[in-house]
Amino acid sequence: MSCCDESSACVPDRQVSRRAILRGAAVVSALVPGLSGQHAAAQGKKVTLAFCSQLLCIIPYEVARAGGHFQKQGLNVELVYTRGGNAAMQALVGGAVDYAATALDVAIQAYAKGAPIRRFATTGRLPLFALATAPKLAAQIQSVKDLEGKTVGISALGNADHALMLFLLKQANADAGKVQFATLGVNLLEALRQAQVDAGLVQEPALTLLRQSGARVLVNAMDAADAQKYLGGSYEFMGVAVRAGEFEQRRAEMKALAQGLADALLALRRLRPDEIAGALPKELTAGMDSSLLGDIVVRYRESLYPETVRIDLASAQRVAESLRMGGLLRPGIDVSKLHDTSIVGG
Repeated sequence: MSCCDESSACVPDRQVSRRAILRGAAVVSALVPGLSGQHAAAQGKKVTLAFCSQLLCIIPYEVARAGGHFQKQGLNVELVYTRGGNAAMQALVGGAVDYAATALDVAIQAYAKGAPIRRFATTGRLPLFALATAPKLAAQIQSVKDLEGKTVGISALGNADHALMLFLLKQANADAGKVQFATLGVNLLEALRQAQVDAGLVQEPALTLLRQSGARVLVNAMDAADAQKYLGGSYEFMGVAVRAGEFEQRRAEMKALAQGLADALLALRRLRPDEIAGALPKELTAGMDSSLLGDIVVRYRESLYPETVRIDLASAQRVAESLRMGGLLRPGIDVSKLHDTSIVGG
């Protein structure tokens, strides 16, 4: 099972390929329709930040935009939505955007393959996933070990949910070779509801809707108690990376970007559910129950979102170790220099 399928952020070991550059330049083909370039602040220095389209991941960034926190730092930040973190990383490596916000596992795997990037700020301290069964199989599947011989839905091989699943199987002494992975993209809700797969890694609001349908939640990594039990504690997740060659020239800009996000994280803890839902672009929440969405964010915000954008190196190391355990990071690969704490502080 390769972590370097067509949707992974893989680049050659020694240099960024022309193919990667072309992918970055053509990032428009991976954009989520209607969500590029519509939500930047009105004034300030223009910067572009590529982003996956996972709902809970985007909250601090959209709160920073809607609350004017980027603008207060003199930045006009355009959030460029892409189809997943790997596409966002390709956009950064290829030079199509200034920054990329992705899960740490995406950045680690890209860096291990030679991508010249540095990660300087964090906006998430737990994976935004839960492992849930199909409602029809809730009685049959009661533990991670029970997934042997079953089909588990994930977004793509090598993605954050795949890495997390491999780690959970290892921790449960389950044979990953006996688990069939079905790559279904980011929306697994209907596949689980209809039992097209036996279990899957889902986010919110899919998790809440599956619970209402009778699904069993095997592991909720968004819950602090489950994270402590299954992951060993906090697990560095969302964060911002820049091209290493531009680090010094963008230092002041990066400090401003980090400060805007830090202010947004603090503001997020005080916002009402309706204010949180109102900060999100309508194109992203079309058809959703806005009151349910706001309640979900309030339920998880203290566990998911840190109070500072400072990188937790111990938490980041936990992610790297989980990737090694899952076979997605070769033993001996040193990723410590991926993280730079000089912008925010160690």
